[in-house]
Amino acid sequence: MKIHKLISDSESLAALCDRLSQAEFVCVDTEFMRENTYWPELCLIQIADSEEAAAIDPMAPGLDMTPLLDLLVDNEDVLKVFHAGGQDVEIIYNITGRTPHPIFDTQIAMMAISQSEQIGYSNLCESWLGITVDKGARFTDWSRRPLDARQIDYAIGDVTHLSKIFPKILNRLIKTGRGVWLNAEMEKLADPDNYKNDPDQAWQRIRAAGRNPAMLGRLKALARWREVEAQDKNIPRGRIARDETLADIASHPPRQQADLAKVRGLSPAWKENEIGRRMMAAIEASKPLTDDELPRAPRAAPRSARKARWSRTCSSCCSRSAAAKSTSPRACWRAAMTSSCWQQGFARTCRCSKAGVSMSSATMRLTWSKARWPLPWSTES
Repeated sequence: MKIHKLISDSESLAALCDRLSQAEFVCVDTEFMRENTYWPELCLIQIADSEEAAAIDPMAPGLDMTPLLDLLVDNEDVLKVFHAGGQDVEIIYNITGRTPHPIFDTQIAMMAISQSEQIGYSNLCESWLGITVDKGARFTDWSRRPLDARQIDYAIGDVTHLSKIFPKILNRLIKTGRGVWLNAEMEKLADPDNYKNDPDQAWQRIRAAGRNPAMLGRLKALARWREVEAQDKNIPRGRIARDETLADIASHPPRQQADLAKVRGLSPAWKENEIGRRMMAAIEASKPLTDDELPRAPRAAPRSARKARWSRTCSSCCSRSAAAKSTSPRACWRAAMTSSCWQQGFARTCRCSKAGVSMSSATMRLTWSKARWPLPWSTES
């Protein structure tokens, strides 16, 4: 494989992207910094197909990134391959307002062909290529220039190794016939709605006890205010105020700005400064949530002991079947929910009959749909 020198000029980048646009797939990775900013600061992009690889410096003066961004978000003929690519996709979305498509994530794909839920990149390389990845440059400051050879070699390795691993994973998926299980997961990864920073929805990420409409209305207003402040200043939202602080203020709102000095997590200066005034204005302008906006009440535990046994037994049966199929329980569960496992004879191997449930496929589908979600072993939140 040909490894190019660090690309920092528009002509070289355009020529590279022109060649890569003819490839069946490209592997993509990014290096970024977000510790001190609201928006992730893109510091390096690595890209490779089966024949060549390069690192691109997006911080280089005068570099026209248009050919690369067009390749990632406009070219539907080239598959974009990532490993644990959520944050990489987020960065591309922040720049273009669009996401790479079509897309493939090797971490997600591994759920269908192994029992690993979230395999790391180092373990992936060791498992498929028998090599050990040097992590020494992983936590370096990618925003500092110039980048040294060790940093660039480490970064390019992320895509050169992946370009060798991806065809192997794809062949395994084809042989096992499990690729269809992953379609919904890949489309979800590429869904632009997952990466929108809507200040009006920021409150839903904050844990707060209770469902009081007035309290949640204040929390919504405070979360929106914090999001706007953080975006305008381009600093992490936690630098404005922590989640616990907003939840406490929403539950016990101050009567006047001077009371902010008594709030744990806020500076005493807030009792008289401008940011304190803006926070108080947000609280005063808040409105109780409507019935449609209120979050759903937590689902009660099943009343029937039979149903309770079914939920527990169902998860264990799914885990056993996953082990037999060398896939993850999470992938097997979702396949069962879409009836793929029924076609593979999963219903005939289920041991849930001891819970008093009929073994007919129709009955099992209905009962599975009523099982509590998420199940204890699920990584979903």
